[in-house]
Amino acid sequence: MSSLTNKRIVLGVSGSIAAYKAPDIVRRLQDLGAEVRVILTQGGAQFITELSLQATSKNKVHDNLWDKEAELSMGHIELAKWADALLIAPASANTIANLTAGKACDLLSSVVLASDCPVLIAPAMNQQMYASNGVQDNLATLVQRGIQVIDPAHGAQACGDIGEGRLAESTEIAKQVGSMFLSTKLSGKKVLITLGATIEAIDPVRYLSNHSSGKMGMALADACIEAGAQVTLIIGNISTSISEPSKQIYASSAKQMYQSVMENIKDQDIFIACAAVSDYSVKNPKNHKIKKSNQVLTIELTPTKDILKDVCQLPQKPICIGFAAETQNLLENAQNKLKNKGCDAIILNDVSSADLGFKSDENAVVFIDHKSSIKLAKNSKQKLGRKIIEIINKKFL
Repeated sequence: MSSLTNKRIVLGVSGSIAAYKAPDIVRRLQDLGAEVRVILTQGGAQFITELSLQATSKNKVHDNLWDKEAELSMGHIELAKWADALLIAPASANTIANLTAGKACDLLSSVVLASDCPVLIAPAMNQQMYASNGVQDNLATLVQRGIQVIDPAHGAQACGDIGEGRLAESTEIAKQVGSMFLSTKLSGKKVLITLGATIEAIDPVRYLSNHSSGKMGMALADACIEAGAQVTLIIGNISTSISEPSKQIYASSAKQMYQSVMENIKDQDIFIACAAVSDYSVKNPKNHKIKKSNQVLTIELTPTKDILKDVCQLPQKPICIGFAAETQNLLENAQNKLKNKGCDAIILNDVSSADLGFKSDENAVVFIDHKSSIKLAKNSKQKLGRKIIEIINKKFL
């Protein structure tokens, strides 16, 4: 997995002559696996065209806070929620001053204020402007607020001056964006995650299953890999891509998933049961296709083994995190599951909503343990995955 695989980056291009390098920055971010959307300021549009940025990013370029069509769905808020990181490159002296003042005077500054994701800026300006007290004071203020500054390079500038203020190289900018998502929080830890849906055969053609896509489990796996963990995946039926730096074991049925978990649970530090495992399997599946007739067909079901509960009862159990996909009595059902399974925490999500949970790229969950609950508002599953792993790290490690 590249450092920006499955990451969403909003690139802000402001009014510096270095804006002509923006398409190359887009490509370098894409090389690391990122999806990129671009915000082009009025100043930036003096140096680079919208068309060139659209062609390289393969997404619409956003340039107007007052775009009526976009703002029908609160476009600046949607961009802020969409992004895993905001990168402003080049960041002009004027843009830096606007950020420092907390202004929302254009689309870019509004998105920065509306976002809770990491923000990086790569200054680019005349060397004397960069060295001025005003710019340096502004940069120091932004650093105190948690914004990361990608230091400019030293060299010849468009105006003929020589000094510090050249935009950092595109590869270096992309590298520093990627490094923001890497940590050592789970370094040396082993994590076992189940994901996807199980399939219970009725006959060689038909089966019982559910709508789980595996996207939430894969988001959790990505977050663990980013944090330095050694990840093992027990994979059911999924409709998402798999991150390469993980041990991958495929398990079609609930029985196969149970066996795979039990064979690999030893020495694991964390177990996350994210898979939607069937509660029942067909008692006597047919070895030939059942032919249609006018007769009523009865299928007898038998309960499957409870993976999460059995792992929680192991003498040397890992930290056990379960999922509760509910449609009614949400908190009550989740808290009962937390108690009955004997796990350390339950992650509750409401799957009755069409735009959340199963198959969706977004989710909204509640992290529930024996002492408290933390509500995580609607967001991309990738963002939620990182937040969940941060909570697990703080509470249990």
